[in-house]
Amino acid sequence: MTTPKIERLDIRSSDDVVRVRQLARTLALGAGLSLVDQTKIITAASELARNTLDYGGGGFVVAELVEASGRRGLRLTFEDKGPGIPDIDAALKDGFTTGKGMGLGLGGARRLSNEFSIHSKPGEGTKVVIARWK
Repeated sequence: MTTPKIERLDIRSSDDVVRVRQLARTLALGAGLSLVDQTKIITAASELARNTLDYGGGGFVVAELVEASGRRGLRLTFEDKGPGIPDIDAALKDGFTTGKGMGLGLGGARRLSNEFSIHSKPGEGTKVVIARWK
């Protein structure tokens, strides 16, 4: 196995959300993902970066090319130190929003990913990890 490629980007502005999309695209190509899978992970990354900015007050993403059991993929870890999510189950339901959005971000990101995990504690922030595999 080759040395994994890992990059970290701060998410502090709308321009950073665009940079997250670009990084996800570049690494998805590097992982050999199909065009459909690239689109899915890029869309999920965009939603989560926007949530990190809008609801978490900013944070960062760590992007990694990963390999397991002969498969390659892309893992993205979004973290913030914002207010946290008091009810994760509710937040994952389509239509739930605490802002002005359509309430599709978290649930949509989960559906677009092969792997999805979320950990959040009110007052301490949120960590969301997604992965898409070839």
